[in-house]
Amino acid sequence: MNKMNNKICFVVQRYGLEVNGGAELQCRMMAERMCARYGQVHVLTTKAIDYTTWKDAYDADQEWINGVLVHRFSVKKPRKRHVFHLINRKFLSTGLTEKEEYEWVEKQGPFVPELIRYIEQEQDHFDVFIFFTYLYYQTVIGIHTVKEKSILVPEAHDEPFLKMKIMERVFHAPRFFFFNTEEERKLIHAKFHNEDICSELGGVGVNIPEYTDADGFRKKYGLDRFLIYVGRIDEGKNCHILFRYFQAYKKRNQNANGLKLVLMGKPVIPVPKDKDILSLGFVDDQEKFDGIAAADLLVLPSAFESLSIVVLEAMSLATPVVVNGACAVLKGHCKKSNGALYYRNYFEFEGAVNYILDHPGIVKDMCRNAKRYVEDNYNWDRIEEKLCSLIERI
Repeated sequence: MNKMNNKICFVVQRYGLEVNGGAELQCRMMAERMCARYGQVHVLTTKAIDYTTWKDAYDADQEWINGVLVHRFSVKKPRKRHVFHLINRKFLSTGLTEKEEYEWVEKQGPFVPELIRYIEQEQDHFDVFIFFTYLYYQTVIGIHTVKEKSILVPEAHDEPFLKMKIMERVFHAPRFFFFNTEEERKLIHAKFHNEDICSELGGVGVNIPEYTDADGFRKKYGLDRFLIYVGRIDEGKNCHILFRYFQAYKKRNQNANGLKLVLMGKPVIPVPKDKDILSLGFVDDQEKFDGIAAADLLVLPSAFESLSIVVLEAMSLATPVVVNGACAVLKGHCKKSNGALYYRNYFEFEGAVNYILDHPGIVKDMCRNAKRYVEDNYNWDRIEEKLCSLIERI
């Protein structure tokens, strides 16, 4: 078969250089790498940037981004938060009928029926459809149209939405799965008993710049010792708990007078007005890597992660990592690498931070282990070969 004549189509809720999200970034990196192998790579997505509203932010229906042809569809019903919260609260408290679950999917968004119609009308013009994120409308509705030539990258973690009846159909629909971690695969097999659907382990390859300016970053923001958080500043990521833990840590540990918490990412919830908490907003990649390299440690408080690119990036930069042990994937990174620490409550958080700050020699060995773990398990050549093997089988 002539690979360069194949047409590969990625389907994802948001896509663009301005989009800040782990699944979306993973999709973009994979789409761009498939260009070199298959030539014709398309993406079906929305015109939205903000996932909390799904309001149209892009004007063009099509654009080229790094060799990938992106088709953008207008979101017909931007999310009305109060309306969605009502049906979401009902789901979490009493559950929903199957009809109500479909209403939940539409109200959560992004509601893009034109994208679904495009898949229905143009499906014969594409060889493979690769869907990212099980939870959103474009996957829940779209994957059933092209089941026999679909690959699902679920981005799943142990959350209540997996209990929805309609998800049973979603997780029995694809031809293949491309999971991020073994923990994710075990979770999905345990919940849906779909081991008969072939799967591969993927994830992302981790690319860090050849040079990072840690000293320049500290000088630019007047920093000495600091913790860093990178990602959406949101309750869903447990940032409100991180704020509480950090402020409690400062009060209980007098030797941490100069320690600060630096945040990188779009604030969805208010950031406390605290002289020791610095919120930088959305930053470019170089600034992100400079900040991670400069930090005393990176902390990720989220309990729901299917991979966490930023944790792998910090490991590659030999920056110590502390994560929420309630997340099986993050805890797995710690245990398999023997190179990071996890916590399950405030006192374990305090202990982990103090251990890293007070044991530089041991921490250096841990960081060496973490770096090796990423190099062995998350390199692009291996991940590309696995994804291409599924594409070739279709």
